[in-house]
Amino acid sequence: MIEDFRLVICDIDSTLITSDRILTEHAKDVINRLHAHGVYFGIASGRSIDQQLHKQARDWGFDFDFEVLIGMNGSELWDGVHQKRHDYYKLKREWIKEILELMAPFDLNPFMYVKDKMMCLRVDEATERSSKKNRTDLIVVDDISEFYAEENAKIMFRMPEELMAEVVDYVGKHPSSHFKAFKTQTTMLEFTDQRVSKAVALEHYCEMNQLPLSKVIAFGDMSNDNEMLECSGWGVCMANGGADTKAIADEITEKTNDEDGFAEYMEKHFLRPRGW
Repeated sequence: MIEDFRLVICDIDSTLITSDRILTEHAKDVINRLHAHGVYFGIASGRSIDQQLHKQARDWGFDFDFEVLIGMNGSELWDGVHQKRHDYYKLKREWIKEILELMAPFDLNPFMYVKDKMMCLRVDEATERSSKKNRTDLIVVDDISEFYAEENAKIMFRMPEELMAEVVDYVGKHPSSHFKAFKTQTTMLEFTDQRVSKAVALEHYCEMNQLPLSKVIAFGDMSNDNEMLECSGWGVCMANGGADTKAIADEITEKTNDEDGFAEYMEKHFLRPRGW
């Protein structure tokens, strides 16, 4: 466990917030105390910086902005210290077409974020729920080629949880040197450029701010968090996290995201020992 830490960065869904998408008062208090003691705080998500992450701190009731935002699982970075945006590794048009053809046998409903809207093949309960949750309008394509009209950070496929293992196995048997797939939820598979990860964006941020990765504490719960947890000085997986993420983590929280796992862990291991 690291003694001197300068940045705490968290995945959002199933990590920092509850299943009801609430940031608890205890979690807010922990983040406020970190800020008061000069420790940077950041969020790393599959969500878009422009559409969602820039307004997240205010939506949660903070009167300050977070020092780092990592969006689209690492394809986007906001350096709050220098007030500068960085973008990395978009999926090329031909790769998106290849992904759609690869996933066609499962007849799923692909979707992606295009500017401030969510593009999908058809409207269903899941896309309506995501649209409402993320406050984005839906665009239903007239032709599937609209998905690869231009480069994009990622394309996503939601599916029943019981189908996930079969799909992951299938995709694993059809590897690409250009793109990769990973679970971000038990019902969500996302495709990005092979080089994209939350770790890449975090490493760039730390380099630009002369902040050693050894001084970073990272929290996550799913496969798309693994590299971020591994490159940080201390990587923590939630008790509700996936088996592969627990396997690579330095430690696992005693409580889940619905039991204030993040706040309880920070309180016990880092705040109380320092009298914060």
